[in-house]
Order: sequence, then C-alpha cells, then structure tokens
Amino acid sequence: MGELFADAYGALPWRAIVTSTRRRTIGTAAPLAARAGLPVQRDARLDEMYFGEWQGLTKREAAARHPARFESWRANPTIGAPGGESPIDAADRALAALDDLRARHDSGNVLIVSHKAVLRLLFCRLLNIDLRLYRSTVEWPTGAVSVLDIGPGGPVARLVADERHLFPQARRHLVSEQNAGWGEADLTLIDDDPSGSDGAGDLGVAADEGIDTMTGTMGGAIDPVHGP
Repeated sequence: MGELFADAYGALPWRAIVTSTRRRTIGTAAPLAARAGLPVQRDARLDEMYFGEWQGLTKREAAARHPARFESWRANPTIGAPGGESPIDAADRALAALDDLRARHDSGNVLIVSHKAVLRLLFCRLLNIDLRLYRSTVEWPTGAVSVLDIGPGGPVARLVADERHLFPQARRHLVSEQNAGWGEADLTLIDDDPSGSDGAGDLGVAADEGIDTMTGTMGGAIDPVHGP
C-alpha cells in the first residue's frame, strides 16, 4: 500500500512526512519518504487511541464482557472504552500535533500517516463534526487517502477516504484529478490497534487493518488544519 501511494503521489512536492510511532505507519510512509528525500518524523500524539479493557477484543467479545457499557458506547462512542483513553483527549492530542506542524510549515504538502480512530476523530474536529459521530459518519478503509486544504478560511476536504491509488490499473492521474471514493470492509475489531504496543500483534491483525492516511495542503497564513 505504501508503494502504491508513493507511485500515485510521489510527483508532488512534499514539505514534511509525519507518522505515529508504530512500525506499520513508519513502514507505510517509507516509500514516499525515499522518493521525496525527506526523513520520516515520528510523533506519539498520532498513535492510535488506547481502548483499555477492550484492547484487542472483537465487538462481540466487548459486548459480552460489558453489555451495558457496550450499548452506551455504541450510542455515544465519546464515552470511550472501560479503562481506555477518552476519544476527546485523543482528538485533542492529534490536533495539537497538527497545530505544531502548521507552525513549522505555513504552506505546501504535508503527509500524516496515522490510525483509523485518531484520523476519524481529527477529521471530525477539523470539519466541526460532532465527535459522537466519528465512528458512523467517517468511513476509513485501510490505506485510504484524504486530502484537506488548510487556509485562512479553515479546512476544506478535497478528497475523502479515496482508494484508487491501491488499484493502479483503474485509477486516473490522481495528482491532477481528485474525486472522492468510498468503501470500507466490515471489520469486527473494536479498534485497529489490538496489540497496544509494538509487540507481536503489531505485525498481525493490526498490520492488516490499521494503516490509514490523511494528506493535507497548508497554504497562506493559516488560522485553524491536516495530511495521507
């Protein structure tokens, strides 16, 4: 997926490439970093949200363990998992990482490679979507690309959850023509980071289901913004 992304977007001029601290995000960004001649910067604030007692569980397992809490979580996922990180806090730390990037780069293309829950939360926060809707409103396939332009008027979504770069035989010239694409596998895991660390699980189920990207173009004197 990283190689296919680099094939599709490698011709763009990139200002920075930032990932979470997980090996799978760093590996996903590596092909583009090599082409762009840029280092991969790591920021723990882009790590996946911690799901506490539900870390690594399927939805069915979580529902069986805490049926009342699970139903409440389905209705309002901002309550978080038992013993887990608050989604509001996860959104805040990701936004803080983005604000720091904006302070260093006032224009140009910035690539951020992170994880499904964090990117969904960040997307909602940037576009003023109620965080309670982050699981139901924003579909995010593995390896998908979203492009946000950040300017004086605020963020504008130019491309959302696009997967065409993963199918080179069918894609058009993505750099010049960017129409949104949608679709997501019906995953059963509560989160896309079941291991909670760079352990054995980080290269197992998590690696299959947990690579997600967002790209951002930052221009002008930015007020409030993000990147694949």
